[in-house]
Formats: sequence, C-alpha cells, structure tokens
Amino acid sequence: MTSTSTVSTALAPYGWDENWADAFAPYAADGLLPGRVVRVDRGQCDVVTASGVVRADTAFVTPHDPMRVVCTGDWVAVEPGGNPRYVRAYLPRRTAFVRSTSSKRSEGQILAANVDHAVIAVSLAVELDLGRVERFLALAWESGAQPVVVLTKADLVPDPATLAHLVQDVETTAPGVPVLTVSALHGDGLDVLVALVGSGTSVLLGQSGAGKSTLANALVGADVMDVQAARDVDGKGRHTTTTRNLLPLPSGGVLIDTPGLRGVGLFDAEGGVGQVFSEIEELAERCRFHDCAHETEPGCAVLLAVDSGELPGRRLESYRKLMRENQRIVAKTDARLRAEIKKDWKRKYAEGKRAVEAKRGRWR
Repeated sequence: MTSTSTVSTALAPYGWDENWADAFAPYAADGLLPGRVVRVDRGQCDVVTASGVVRADTAFVTPHDPMRVVCTGDWVAVEPGGNPRYVRAYLPRRTAFVRSTSSKRSEGQILAANVDHAVIAVSLAVELDLGRVERFLALAWESGAQPVVVLTKADLVPDPATLAHLVQDVETTAPGVPVLTVSALHGDGLDVLVALVGSGTSVLLGQSGAGKSTLANALVGADVMDVQAARDVDGKGRHTTTTRNLLPLPSGGVLIDTPGLRGVGLFDAEGGVGQVFSEIEELAERCRFHDCAHETEPGCAVLLAVDSGELPGRRLESYRKLMRENQRIVAKTDARLRAEIKKDWKRKYAEGKRAVEAKRGRWR
C-alpha cells in the first residue's frame, strides 16, 4: 500500500494538496489509488499515480453525459490493479471549462478541469478578431480560472508602435486581464509567461494556427508537441494537437494543451460574459429601467456612453451577440431538461402500470 507521504511527494508536482487528500479520503479507505488524468481518448485515460502512469478504463464514470465524463485535469480514484483497470470516480472539480457541443441536444462539453490559469493564444500573423478574443475570455471567466491573453508570433510585427497599438486594442477588449506578447521562436516574452504559469494548472486555448504547440514546447522545454506551419494565406493551421494533454513544467506547475477550437459555443456563461464586458455592466446600473435591453430605451446609460464615444459601438454589439447566444442555449438546455424529465416520468408511469397489470394477472 502506498504511504500518504509517498503519494504527496509524487503527486505534488501535478497539483496534489491537503484539500485533494481530504476529498480523496473515503476512496483511500476503499483501497483505491489517487491520480490525475493526463490524457483521455476513446473511453480510456492515462492517469499519473504515485507509482507512475497507468492506463485505465472510464466506463464506470457516466460515459453518456458529456458534462460528467472523465476529462484531462480530473483527480480520480483508480483501481490498484486489474486488467482492464477502471477509474471508479472523479473528485469534485474546483473549476471546469465547458463549451456548448456542436450537436442539437444543447449539451455542454468539458474541455479541462481543475485549472487555475487560462492562457488564450492569439496569433499576430493574422488580423486580430477581437470578438473571438471576447468569446474565449467569457469561456475562461465562467470556468473560474484567471485568464491571460498571449499574443503569439510577435516577431512578425517588428514595428514597436504597431505592436503597442495591437496590445492596447486587446487590453481594451480584456479589462482586468494580463496581455503578453511572445515570440516562442526567439524566446521573447517567455520569461513573464513562465513566471505566471509556474504554479498551479494552466490550460492553453486558441484556434488552430495560433502557435499553441510551439508555445507549449517552449514552456515545457522540449519538443513534446508536433508543430505544423500555418497557411500563409490566412494564418490558419491544421489541428496539430488532437487530444488534451497535461504536461509538467520544469519551472513548476502543469500545462494542459488542447486541440485548436474552431467553434467556441457558450454554455450558460452569463457570468463570464458580464465579466468580459464589465464596463457595460457598470454602465447598465445607471440605466433608467432595471431591465433595459440597451436598444432604444430612454435613459439608457449604455447608449449614452456609445453616443459620447466613451464606449466603442463594437463592444456593445459584441456584448449583445454573446448575451443573445447564451440566452438561446440556456433556453434550449431548459427545454431539453424538461423533455428528459417528462420522458423519465412516462417511463416510470409505464413501468408502474405494467407492475399493476402483472399483479392483477396473478390474482386471477
């Protein structure tokens, strides 16, 4: 049996602490081993334990619900042996990155769990898409992690004035969020990022071609991720990373690298959207009507701020778009849940009816 001190020493580099140990205590009493999921694929996962990395099956952990499947970053209770070996449970998540699935079922998809920092990689090889940056920020804030925006491929913008202007645009888009410029190719700006992610767990998010794999290699200090050149025509790349991998960093902390995300659908992220557009939320408190939609209402402080130039019109349009999208997904999710409850009620009613008929048949 692995001792508590051995577990703490072996798993501390992956984020294990006293709180995780306390949460795991009931599973330890059952003879299960603690570990952190470093990779998931096709119903199985790699789990780092005190005795090394083991392969385990996730079939016992509600595999049919995208919100409750085991994901990279989870702390789990795994069997000490067996062929196959199974994950029996995962510990309650401190934070979770959730996006809307591409299906029509209005479900959420877990991208990563128990993350402290969300590193949003944005390539300077193409024109900045501030709306997409805001979307990633909403996802990050809603998760409970602290976001940081990293403008990659800064070596492609040699003019300092132009680079400063781009940074200012992103800072305006990301109030309260650090904005760093990095050239992983030349190592510029990496020291600041290394210091930021040197403790806790960080997740690397961004589109394909944003330079995430190159950035991950620079942070890890080795070529652990394949790198492909982005297309010159639009700066986009193919999905170099196809799974979510948890990688220990030499300076401390761990990094979860994710596949490039073409679609970043919000999933019940009203709080995250409000955090991204905090200046609009503050202005809205001065509107004449508490339920002001900031469209045509008289006494709207938000519209007055746009008219005066205090608030960019683009910010308001982006805010409206994300709030409408979030309201739609919440409404669809509520409708799906109501339909599932109704379906479950009908199933139980039918089972009860069959049971009554069976009893009547025995009485005859």
